[in-house]
Amino acid sequence: MDVPAPKMYRLVIILALPLCASCLDNGLMLTPPMGWLAWERFRCDIDCENDPNNCISEKLFMDMADRLSEDGWRDLGYVYVNIDDCWSSKQRDKDGRLQADPKRFPGGIKKLAQYLHERGLKLGIYGDMGTYTCGGYPGSPLDKIELDAQTFADWEVDMFKYDGCYSNATEQEQGYPLMSKALNATGRPIGYSCSWPAYQGGLPPKVNYTQLGEICNLWRNYGDIQDSWSSVWSIVDWFFENQDALIPAAGPGRWNDPDMLIIGDFGLSMEQSRSQMALWAIMAAPLFMSNDLRTLSSGARVILQNKMIISINQDPLGIQGRRILKEKSGIQIFWRPLSKNTSALLFFSHRTDMPYRYKTSLSKLNYTAGSYKVTDVYTYKTLELKDSTEFVVSVNPTGVVMWHISAPAKLNSRLYFRGAQAAASGRDVGNDIPVLL
Repeated sequence: MDVPAPKMYRLVIILALPLCASCLDNGLMLTPPMGWLAWERFRCDIDCENDPNNCISEKLFMDMADRLSEDGWRDLGYVYVNIDDCWSSKQRDKDGRLQADPKRFPGGIKKLAQYLHERGLKLGIYGDMGTYTCGGYPGSPLDKIELDAQTFADWEVDMFKYDGCYSNATEQEQGYPLMSKALNATGRPIGYSCSWPAYQGGLPPKVNYTQLGEICNLWRNYGDIQDSWSSVWSIVDWFFENQDALIPAAGPGRWNDPDMLIIGDFGLSMEQSRSQMALWAIMAAPLFMSNDLRTLSSGARVILQNKMIISINQDPLGIQGRRILKEKSGIQIFWRPLSKNTSALLFFSHRTDMPYRYKTSLSKLNYTAGSYKVTDVYTYKTLELKDSTEFVVSVNPTGVVMWHISAPAKLNSRLYFRGAQAAASGRDVGNDIPVLL
């Protein structure tokens, strides 16, 4: 039975959520969005003549839509199919509107959107603040924002990612809010992904996360992910080194975005794939796969379709987790508070030599006295564990052990209150270990 939270606990939840006074109110993405995104796996491959199955074309996105709708992905929450760069013609049409490359998208973007909608899916598309996109296609500069927003709405697009190549800080300061206003003015619900923070270093004071929460549903904070473990880890480490600034910015309808899941591509081992999935769940990150769903291995599929990890990622409280310990042994521990008085606890090994046996107890990790139900999210094994009982977890190199833990774990008011106040004031605070009241 759930124990009602005391008044202080309810207050702390409010303090842990975004600090903006008038957050974006388009009713979208109240949990981190999930789906498939073309960029990392397919980039700007437009050679449809020699490689028709892999080029950025109508066929590719229809194929991915078929897989999402027929292979169980949609029912787990993976509903977006997102086009990235290089989809458009090099020229706008006679009325100044963006247009898809007619050779690769003969039916146009609206036909593709309808194909997805018939399968219970949603379409995302890509644009750029500058004169050109990063790939050299027409951008959406300040004087084209309203026209392009209406064009996307006319095409029945459901999500728009706005990049920032070939633009400067002044244009970005004007353009990102203007695009938010223009998208909302169309009357069509369109989720809005901003790359603005990534172009300004990702941190206050250059990045105003209060303002971002008022205009965007999600935002890229850091550089592009690449198909390698070193890339994944550089992103993870940056996010948690700066967690006190980032955690208060996230919440229902507005998310920090560490970039795509590369599980099922070429650069990660199975252990590292499990680690990325678990760490993205702890971060309350958007889950956009960038892989080939037509040839995905069974191992990658099992990881990406893990219902317990998805439920942690999609927790309705929307509170981003934090790193609570960095041991000299290379073991790092992450914690995320969840709804219904539960939590997620993750043990990660930054070692590269051999499995490491880490000994601790829940009381040492500042859980309160009591007995807990612990479920391993990858093995689904469950045990009852007293807070004082010492246990050992064996964590493989660059691997994780992730637990879902039942009540009575509660938020630490000092932890989240201090983090929120520090982010608001620009002060730096240490990475306190949470005391679970």
